Amino acid sequence: MGDNMKQEYGRSMIEMLGVLAIMGVITVGAIGMISTAMRTQKRSAVNDEVIEIGILRVRNNQIVAGVRQLLGEYDDFSNIDGTTIFGAIGMSNKNPYGGTYTLSVDPANSQQFIVGITGLSQSDCEALITKAWFDSVGYQMSGGKQSGATGDCRNTNGNNSVQITFGD
Repeated sequence: MGDNMKQEYGRSMIEMLGVLAIMGVITVGAIGMISTAMRTQKRSAVNDEVIEIGILRVRNNQIVAGVRQLLGEYDDFSNIDGTTIFGAIGMSNKNPYGGTYTLSVDPANSQQFIVGITGLSQSDCEALITKAWFDSVGYQMSGGKQSGATGDCRNTNGNNSVQITFGD
């Protein structure tokens, strides 16, 4: 009876290595999906804070509407002060990327103001530059053919920024 039974060595070790390899592949895939989800959430948060588009395509602009409401009585935006504006609309100037939102007057036209988004990676910068900013001056002037945002996305260390011009 003892001669008919073969003992197999190493089989459980091979099975264990197979299981570990499969778990490694699943873990790598999960990390990639989590990274993508986090990037998507940050872009969505920036969109919501700068411009939200409602169900009926009615624009609810938190930063933009706040500036227009606070400075609506003036003929131009030359008195814009980002710190005062963010405090008045009850919003922090910090963005989800670890950078800040900035507000400034367009030097070429005091009836326009620029919302800046700083602290962006190359891919996030490129995504925000190519996104259609419907209420921006650039988007409106191009008849919807350009995104309305500008910026330099060449920095690799998260120091990229995007500017979007709003106003008349």
